[in-house]
Amino acid sequence: MPPVAGLTPTPDKKETQEDRLPNPGTFEECHRKCKELFPIQMEGVKLTVNKGLSNYFQVNHTISLSTIGESNYHFGATYVGTKQLGPTEAFPVLVGDLDNSGSLNAQIIHQVVNNIRTKIALQTQQSKFVNWQMDTEYRGEDFTAALTMGNPDILVGSGILVAHYMQSITPSLALGGELVYHRRPGEEGTVMSLAGRYTAPNWTATLTLGQAGAHATYYHKANDQLQVGVEFEASARMQDTSVSFAYQLDLPKANLLFKGSVDSNWIVGATLEKKAASSSTHSSHGSFPQPQEKQIPVWLGPDYWLTLCSSSELVVSPLHPDLLASLYLLTSLPVFLLALPHLLLPGFILMFILI
Repeated sequence: MPPVAGLTPTPDKKETQEDRLPNPGTFEECHRKCKELFPIQMEGVKLTVNKGLSNYFQVNHTISLSTIGESNYHFGATYVGTKQLGPTEAFPVLVGDLDNSGSLNAQIIHQVVNNIRTKIALQTQQSKFVNWQMDTEYRGEDFTAALTMGNPDILVGSGILVAHYMQSITPSLALGGELVYHRRPGEEGTVMSLAGRYTAPNWTATLTLGQAGAHATYYHKANDQLQVGVEFEASARMQDTSVSFAYQLDLPKANLLFKGSVDSNWIVGATLEKKAASSSTHSSHGSFPQPQEKQIPVWLGPDYWLTLCSSSELVVSPLHPDLLASLYLLTSLPVFLLALPHLLLPGFILMFILI
């Protein structure tokens, strides 16, 4: 019998790569872009030397000098395995960091199969074991599910269990949630949070709402050199809110990286990072003054200047406070004026919506 027109089955159209929703990443990465703009709180000078011993193994030495806190030394080692999954991904990864007091931080990250990744983190303080946690993460085509277990103790009946889930709704919108369960003798409870992230070509807005409070961030990439961000945090337990602004200025030709921030408590911080020509040594210095009662915080930069001599000798010499203030004001003022339009608009929007 000849086929009847209109009744022959039509082949299913294959889903193209453009129609597929992207993987949203993990719940912990929601605010990462904005968080990375904020300078790391440090006071003084830090020198880091990285040395690659092979294609898979490298070590680093970090020396931190401060006039307020304790100066310390850190030795780190990183091993990257031969299981190549992408241009920048290879497993397993072993990372360790040991300081001069004997405290150790270690991580083991491994991709068991194509979609399942595990991580084990250990931490000791001097000779005492502090905590450990184990993460298991499953990445689908358009979702990510993760489970974290921290400090489980079967005999005492204590531990923390955290579950994350992120789902792509559209190519730009991702929604997810977090459930935290903690238990110890005489106490147990759960905390739930919901998150949403909208990603545009040059900006990202993220909002997290939960029983503990609200957390919102806005990240904007003005150009290849300048990035700015706004962060809003509200704590239900502390009955406190804060707004922070940050910028990052990258000057690749000069191997310089500026980071600065200011918050609603008028705490101003800035760091300057300089990489050596060999790209294995870089130094940074910064200042994070803490305001006191009945005083106006004025940022004068760090107390010391780092000089790397040709004989590989490390020289730390004091500079005049007026010279340091002039140096940082000249470098920070133009960047702040350029970033001001990008900082104020999202900040006012977040304040009107969330407060």
